[in-house]
Amino acid sequence: MAFPALPVTLTCLILLSLLSLAMAADNNSTGLILVNCGASVQGDDDSGRTWDGDTGSKFAPSLKGVAATAPNQDPSLPSTVPFMTARIFTSNYTYSFSVKPGRMFLRLYFYPVAYPNYAVSDAFFSVTTPKLVLLNDFSASQTAQAITSAFLVREFSVNVSSGSSLDLTFAPSAHRNGSYAFVNGIEIVPTPDIFTAPDTRNVGDNTAPFSFDTSSSLQTMYRLNVGGQAISPKGDLGGFYRSWANDAPYIAGGSGVTFSKDDNLTITYTSKVPKYTAPPDVYGTARSMGPTAQINLNYNLTWILPVDAGFFYLLRFHFCEIQYPIIKINQRSFFIYINNQTAQEQMDVIVWSGGIGRTTYTDYVIMAAGFGQVDMWIALHPDLSSRPEYFDAILNGLEVFKLQNYGSPNNLSGLNPPLPQKPADASPSAASGKMKSVAAIIGGAVGGFIVLLAACFGVCIICKRKNKKKKKTSKPCRETRPPLGRHCHPISAATSLSPTFRPPPRTSTKPSCSAKVGSGTCTSGRSTAAPRWRSSGATRCRSRASMSSRRRSRCCPSSGTGTSCPSSATARTRAR
Repeated sequence: MAFPALPVTLTCLILLSLLSLAMAADNNSTGLILVNCGASVQGDDDSGRTWDGDTGSKFAPSLKGVAATAPNQDPSLPSTVPFMTARIFTSNYTYSFSVKPGRMFLRLYFYPVAYPNYAVSDAFFSVTTPKLVLLNDFSASQTAQAITSAFLVREFSVNVSSGSSLDLTFAPSAHRNGSYAFVNGIEIVPTPDIFTAPDTRNVGDNTAPFSFDTSSSLQTMYRLNVGGQAISPKGDLGGFYRSWANDAPYIAGGSGVTFSKDDNLTITYTSKVPKYTAPPDVYGTARSMGPTAQINLNYNLTWILPVDAGFFYLLRFHFCEIQYPIIKINQRSFFIYINNQTAQEQMDVIVWSGGIGRTTYTDYVIMAAGFGQVDMWIALHPDLSSRPEYFDAILNGLEVFKLQNYGSPNNLSGLNPPLPQKPADASPSAASGKMKSVAAIIGGAVGGFIVLLAACFGVCIICKRKNKKKKKTSKPCRETRPPLGRHCHPISAATSLSPTFRPPPRTSTKPSCSAKVGSGTCTSGRSTAAPRWRSSGATRCRSRASMSSRRRSRCCPSSGTGTSCPSSATARTRAR
């Protein structure tokens, strides 16, 4: 009689096992939520995590918006999931996520491209929770161009203190016609309280610790693996799927030297620094100033990080001595400067950590003054006040978090960063504008060339006509030296010596030849030279008249009558 009940028991056990497996397979059972927006099926990313589509999702009730697929895949995308699909909203829409109260990372994924029927330049929108503005009038395209990246991941740390849901609203900008909102992926990762530290200090006032409100929200601005390579979410062994970028693009001036831990050294975490603080690869690499003391004393090891003005920032410095012979106190001591203010004097990693290979970190808070986007300067320099053995400084990792501003509502949003000088906008409207500009330039160049060609042609015609006119009206003087007169008349020697000689009348007032004599020029009926020039010319002409037998023509200046020069005998007779 007991045997017939056995199949029923086994069936129940099997059902319970299947149910437990299903719950374990469900990301939300552990609090992890991965939504591939615009997708209708599951897909895996490059780290092997499975993302659920938002079509038919329990997180997207009464789903609105348009599911879109990116027209092309940029080679820099880490994976197709969740970047190649998007959900586009032309009106407000809210995702509602069932979560447990506590702190969690909220990551929003954006791939700003021209989706079908939507111009990328029209995507201006806000993202809010009921009590916090995360993004306002945000342009993913402009932000991506400013940082020269094809995609964006915006990471926030929010604290759900009451209720059991996190509502996320996407709203197109109310200040721009035709704007829309979009998102490619939404990720939620529960975390413990990793930001509250008892020794967090205000820069400029190290005596008073900073009072950190556990309900505050933060935005991750930078997470750098100093001296090492970038670390993907898969390599973040803390279980928070954080991305760590290489710090080289932010180094200013002297870059120092980079190095890794000694092979026989093991990274050791402590009770104050649990394993999830940062992965071993962060503490296992570092950047220092270098081995030359005199060089190190003449520069600062500096990073420049653009941030939004008007907010407080939490900066976390990760340290670990990873190479021998730095094993004792006061072998390496240095300053930490933030925005030209001293945040820490006599920073000795061995003192803070307790020995080589042991991890530590220190937190500072500073206000970024100004407007728009400003540069935050972080600098290290040797501190010689304790007479250390080495004049050097070291850093393993750096995180920068923006703290929310309290108001109505609370706010974490900043302005869109300025566009580079030559933005690479691939939108159709920008392309047509560029084509119009090119056409206008080409048209102007062609038009200018035609006008220049016509002008040259006209000048050639005018010059050609003038040359023809000169050839018709001018008769060159044939003399062994340049002519001295205005008009040339062929006169025989006998005629010119005759007492009854009279010059023929002038038939034209235009010159048939011209010549420069002294400082004057014979041109037409009047001489342009001074009276002294005329008398000098007449004397020369009379002397030449006596040699008329050697010449067949004369060209003589006179007092303006236009007559040929008289013979010497005639001149003497008139003088009497």
